[in-house]
Amino acid sequence: MRERQLDLFSSHGVWMETPPLPAAGRATPDPASLDDDALVAGIPEAGVTLAPALAAESARRGLLAAVPALEHLCCRLAGFGHDREIPEQVAALDALAQIGGAAAANAVLRILSKNVVLGPTLAAAVAAAVRLSIVLPEGKALMLLRHAGPLVRGYACRCAPFRPATVSVLVELLNDLSVDVATAAACALGRMGQVEARAALLHRLRQAPTAEIIDAIS
Repeated sequence: MRERQLDLFSSHGVWMETPPLPAAGRATPDPASLDDDALVAGIPEAGVTLAPALAAESARRGLLAAVPALEHLCCRLAGFGHDREIPEQVAALDALAQIGGAAAANAVLRILSKNVVLGPTLAAAVAAAVRLSIVLPEGKALMLLRHAGPLVRGYACRCAPFRPATVSVLVELLNDLSVDVATAAACALGRMGQVEARAALLHRLRQAPTAEIIDAIS
């Protein structure tokens, strides 16, 4: 039976598995030297040392076959990360965003819908959703738009569906204390054709124009 140790740095008292030590004399494989099948097979159970490298290599190859393995890697660590980022999950999410396509988008949507990622890692998941042009379900969007973290709120604005409830929250976010969140909300409302965004978008166009602001105005 694997030894387990209490994570003393978490306020939740979660029991964490001790990662297995590498076998003596066995070198860590170079992901670039693996064929596609071996690369995909190594992703789901990879640890913190190897997982980011395997995920990055699968993204570099645009390996669609790696999508289920990357999703499994995220789900295997569900429940961890209340107070710190989980590198394996961040690497998997970034790889999914780079690989792209419907399968990757559906994987990220499932990861978000099932609350697989928590804490600081949630921002990476919603950022991946933005990169994959995902439109979130209304309930999930409302929850993320009201999240305590400004990064999460800002990314959620870009994934919000055009629904009366989400429009109402986006209008509230025009006065968010975070300028980035308020700008993201204005851009989202502009893309939805909502007149409430006009003044905010024109102001930001004069102050600090960006491609996103110009697109929202047009």
